[in-house]
Amino acid sequence: MKWVRFRIKTVAEAEDIIVSTLYDIGLEGAQIEDKVPLTAIEKERMFVDILPEGPEDDGIACLSFYVEKKDNGSLEVMGESVTEEELLARIEEQLEELRAFGDIGAGTVTVDETEDLDWINNWKQYFHQFYIDDLLVIPSWEKRKKEDQAGLVLHIDPGTAFGTGMHETTQLCIRQLRKYVTPGVRLLDVGTGSGILSILALMFGAGHAVGTDLDVCALEAAAQNCEANGIAPEQFEVLIGNIITDREIQDKVGYGCYDIVTANILADVLVPLTPVIAGALKSGGIYITSGIIDNKEETVTEAVKAAGLTVLEVTSQGEWVSVTARKD
Repeated sequence: MKWVRFRIKTVAEAEDIIVSTLYDIGLEGAQIEDKVPLTAIEKERMFVDILPEGPEDDGIACLSFYVEKKDNGSLEVMGESVTEEELLARIEEQLEELRAFGDIGAGTVTVDETEDLDWINNWKQYFHQFYIDDLLVIPSWEKRKKEDQAGLVLHIDPGTAFGTGMHETTQLCIRQLRKYVTPGVRLLDVGTGSGILSILALMFGAGHAVGTDLDVCALEAAAQNCEANGIAPEQFEVLIGNIITDREIQDKVGYGCYDIVTANILADVLVPLTPVIAGALKSGGIYITSGIIDNKEETVTEAVKAAGLTVLEVTSQGEWVSVTARKD
């Protein structure tokens, strides 16, 4: 399959208006390249605690739009077959009209061609089955090898949600779950992503799990992974919303009703989250946190103590830390 890329050089402030304008002529799914720092919400949705230093924002942005090229060389846009030249002319016309309303920078368009474009699935070539201790994790697109002797197998496809089990923070949580899950316990998984921690807890013997996430992609990813691992839909419920600030989500999650809560999130998010979790835990309930870079360990343990919880243990893998606590 061949694709034609129309790449527009512009300024970051014009990204939204250009994307919206070109959507109206049939161009969808823009790939945005800029040096604009992440917002607080974007950082909150990421699983890493420290982000690499990026280049200084120069205000420049590049927007790439991909259109499939048919065997006859034409492009199909909004049900109409057009040539590259015709579509390029339409794009340049729209950009020229936008100049009258504001700064769009250079507004230049380059055109090139690529094959087998699959920006959703190309990353899968780097994700293969692997072990976490004696647990075998197999992506949905691979089959179990004959030589594998794992007693427990997890089939996982994160889709566009976070969570494959490869990251140290996830593995730290998994080991703590194996230690503390007992038959029938009720689990809350904050930042559930692909549902990996909840699904494993259910496989370890938990009776029911509730997951929360900010990203609606978690709904489909968790449902598919439950089906792949034989988890009944009624065993695992996913709620979309911010449990820290949204009282409706807090009410749906419930109070004083969980034996275990997991939260594999940024340390800076764990601080305001922990008092909310303290209210969701049963007396004697276990709170398992991760996503903590080692120099943020004290920040999290102090937040745990301030919420009235007792730190039971701190485990580490590489430069990452997991703090496990109990509600007395």
